[in-house]
Amino acid sequence: MRLGVLTGGGDCPGLNAVIRAVVRSAANAEKPIEILGIEDGFGALVADGEIRTLSLSHVRGILSRGGTILGTTNRGDPFHYPVKQDDGSTIYQDLSHRCLERMQEHAMDGLIVIGGDGTLKIAHDLAQKGAKVIGVPKTIDNDLEATAYTFGFDSAVNVAVEALDRLKTTAESHDRMMIMEVMGRYAGWIALHAGIAGGAHAILIPEIPYDLVPLKAHLKRRRKRGANHHLIVVAEGALPRGGEHSYNTDIEASKGAMRRLGGAAERLARELAPLEIETRTLVLGHLQRGGSPTYRDRLLGTAFGAHAMELAQNGAWGQMVCLDGIRFTDVPMA
Repeated sequence: MRLGVLTGGGDCPGLNAVIRAVVRSAANAEKPIEILGIEDGFGALVADGEIRTLSLSHVRGILSRGGTILGTTNRGDPFHYPVKQDDGSTIYQDLSHRCLERMQEHAMDGLIVIGGDGTLKIAHDLAQKGAKVIGVPKTIDNDLEATAYTFGFDSAVNVAVEALDRLKTTAESHDRMMIMEVMGRYAGWIALHAGIAGGAHAILIPEIPYDLVPLKAHLKRRRKRGANHHLIVVAEGALPRGGEHSYNTDIEASKGAMRRLGGAAERLARELAPLEIETRTLVLGHLQRGGSPTYRDRLLGTAFGAHAMELAQNGAWGQMVCLDGIRFTDVPMA
């Protein structure tokens, strides 16, 4: 058996744990299994990118490393692939057939796709075209419906909690309000978990549009009780009641990337300016994606990778591995 493995979308801690588990499971299988590492996501299948055999030596020592040894990208959707024209313009074409052709060229019996909702949708669409695919869910946002947790989330929350601990001491020293913006897109899991664990005085999440009137009243009551500082955690997708999401400039959108949320902390600081509290904002940003995975994410990534290999060996294509309570299982990708 010969299987391809790729990572797509944004990076996060725990990706290498999955890759390592896939390669080690293949090495320990009763029948020979060759693992082909596909570099930089689906783009390598479309544009004749690097595909190489992964051996045990390639995955030795990567369990504690963040990122992905295969590289990844949130561009290069084969169903909407950017193609440069002679005049310098870019058009988007459906080149998904190239993925199937490249899989055939390399005699792949199946493909293990590690990614978030966008990457797994591509995997599902390829499966609809006849590709044998198994999905492994990945996102720091923890917003995939079919699994209780995704690896990367725990590491991101740990980074955010440490940042809050540090902000607290400087906020107390200078009698300031600190507003920290965290990732999560349209889900508030990182903000909620980090905010509670870090002792934030207010947490704003996308699922519940915030009302400035009770928020201001809450901060005023804290000042009346003698509190000299305030910590607020705001998810990047948080929005005021009746308002809209904050977005960064659309420079990346022209390159095929999704529109990027951002600016929620700065907007909130402007909205709270009438309180006349000295305020600083912090966008935690890509620190939440980088660095070594926590032990939880190493365990989760390892278990997901091992279960994906079980599915492949049993011919259970079109499934996505998941965590159901404390049980590792799988569901259809549809």
